Amino acid sequence: MGAMAETDTPAPWGTDTPALSGTDTPALSEQLCFDLYAASRAVTAAYRPVLTDLGLTYPQYLVLIVLWDEGSCTVRHLADELRLDHGTLTPLLRRMEVGGLIARRRDNADERFVVVTLTERGDALRQHASRIHCDMKDALGLDEAEFAALQTTLRLLTARVGD
Repeated sequence: MGAMAETDTPAPWGTDTPALSGTDTPALSEQLCFDLYAASRAVTAAYRPVLTDLGLTYPQYLVLIVLWDEGSCTVRHLADELRLDHGTLTPLLRRMEVGGLIARRRDNADERFVVVTLTERGDALRQHASRIHCDMKDALGLDEAEFAALQTTLRLLTARVGD
């Protein structure tokens, strides 16, 4: 690649993509960030009718998935797993507790930590999880190999760009 003009900006993340001049702006259809945003909104919207029937929001469903897998965990662990900050997670957990899906208590070993556990009502919703997962995979219209490749690509992107 030749020398960049003063108005050129470096290619993002060290790619070999040619730099754009300061006046060139890629169209929305060329923006990876928009493609990811639109896909995320579409997938989340596909979950909405199924989860609404269960009385859940998409973030509540994600909390339940972690708890179904782990049984109980700290709020900090949930925040890390779901990539949510405490300011977002705390009101979400409060609503779930009021709804009878989870219980929160101070950790006996270290009272600085709050432990989140499933209630019977929250655990009872687990029976729907497999169906929801399969329905959403079908809605995407991807075969197993395509689904696995998409997950691998998204995880790689997340790891490279970071949180």
